[in-house]
Amino acid sequence: MTRAPARLLAALVLLSGNTRCALLDEPPADSLLVCTSDADCSANETCFVDGCGDPGQDIVVEVTPNPALGLYAQDFPVGRLRAEQNLQLFGEASVRGLVTRATVTPPAPSSSATRPYSDPLFVRAVGTSALIPGVARYHQALLVPDNGQWTLPVASGQYAVTLLAEDPDVPPVTNTGTVSPGETLAMQWLLPAANAVVRVQGQVALHDGAPVPAGLAVEALDAQLRPLSQRIPVTASTGAFSLALAPEAASASTVLLRVTALHDDALIPQQTFPVDLTAPVELELGDFGAPVRVTGRVVALDGRPVASATVSLQGRVSGGGTFASPLATTDPEGRFELRSLPSPAEAPLELVVVPPPGAASGLTITNAVVPRTDTVLPDVVCAERRLVRGLLRLPDDTTPAAGVRLVVEPVDTVSGRRLPPDLATETITDGNGEYTLRLDPALYRLDAVPGENLPRIARFVSVVPGGDGVEQAVSTFSLQRGRTLRGRALSFAREPGVPPGLAFASIRFYRVVNVEGRPTSVLLAQSVTDTLGRYTALLPIR
Repeated sequence: MTRAPARLLAALVLLSGNTRCALLDEPPADSLLVCTSDADCSANETCFVDGCGDPGQDIVVEVTPNPALGLYAQDFPVGRLRAEQNLQLFGEASVRGLVTRATVTPPAPSSSATRPYSDPLFVRAVGTSALIPGVARYHQALLVPDNGQWTLPVASGQYAVTLLAEDPDVPPVTNTGTVSPGETLAMQWLLPAANAVVRVQGQVALHDGAPVPAGLAVEALDAQLRPLSQRIPVTASTGAFSLALAPEAASASTVLLRVTALHDDALIPQQTFPVDLTAPVELELGDFGAPVRVTGRVVALDGRPVASATVSLQGRVSGGGTFASPLATTDPEGRFELRSLPSPAEAPLELVVVPPPGAASGLTITNAVVPRTDTVLPDVVCAERRLVRGLLRLPDDTTPAAGVRLVVEPVDTVSGRRLPPDLATETITDGNGEYTLRLDPALYRLDAVPGENLPRIARFVSVVPGGDGVEQAVSTFSLQRGRTLRGRALSFAREPGVPPGLAFASIRFYRVVNVEGRPTSVLLAQSVTDTLGRYTALLPIR
């Protein structure tokens, strides 16, 4: 298969920021696409997001039978597609664990060195698909091992599996591995003996000796911020805590203790301390001040209020901790009210404003000085989102593609800007095949989702910072012809008298490629099986 080089990103320009988010005056060049239609490609190739390629290759299918029954996603390459493509599922995929605990260290004569661990465990498996880049996997369950053994059904993928015992004196342990469709990944964990655990006892104190408020927790971390202990609540008033760390923590070059609030809406900063495990541990929180009321108003460049925007304050506070306030939402007059900790004398906090999708005003980050009394901030003047305009055509490269749904998702940053939140921005092309979008600067994947007769396609568009009112043109591109793919999703086990097809299974076809040197997946088609397990999908063809 030949493939054009993936030159997708337009040249980006560094931007110096200020409180009004001033933008560049020069209009940018058109967004750069490798190919705009199948006509740019050679015979038997199709114009994909990464360039020209064979539409029958690099395809991975993900089938999700029924998560409610513990039947999770399976993904596998399907080879060269056929018009009738049955999808035969493998058996259930799972992680099977065996957990033992050392008895004493060193073991006493004539005694077993380990015993099965049968107390409750919280099992968390976090990972990604092994075949489809960017597709996350997450499973968790509270399990009670049977003679040390337990099983957790999962989707196929690559996982880090962490065990958190209900007993707070047992440190967390993590294993990694890959679960293939229809296979069971066997993992073993050896928990340290009670007398081998590194005990860390200490006290959280306030700078002025005041009683420690309720709702604090402490956990130990290594230099890569991986957990060495469970997250343990701090005793209110006294500030006392006791942690259990794995034996290897005693020889670690760096051990950190992090103090956090137990609840996300608590107005208490997070603070991390390097500690010496051989010395008494006292964690003194700095003078971060009492919560204050902060009000303000968000307006557009023309002075009109920006309604339904989310507003938050975040950053470093006095005493060395970091803080993020609960979110507030602007009212129809653009006004907001939130509770925050004061900003330190040496630096302001960041005020982050995220207007709703489709609004002309865009993501704005500015400085906010918050004194130790209730305060009214100056009006926040938002920058404008770029107006992005483009044209979509039918596969003949001439006729406008009207009524096509377009969905954009930010996938990467551009220089000098933060990644905007995924606000599910979308629009529909007009009768002339034209579309407009209001977008913050970022690299976006644009998915065109036509009607039933044409397949969906994707393109990357780099929205660069630009001057107020300056539009950015996206190179015209065309939809693709489609071929209908039919088949059945077949169960790995057929019961007598039950049809072999899997009813109401979710099916997704992905194209897996490299874009700018990064493994990337693009959704080509999705379908749901009927009561007999039959599906129909539309994929691109030359």
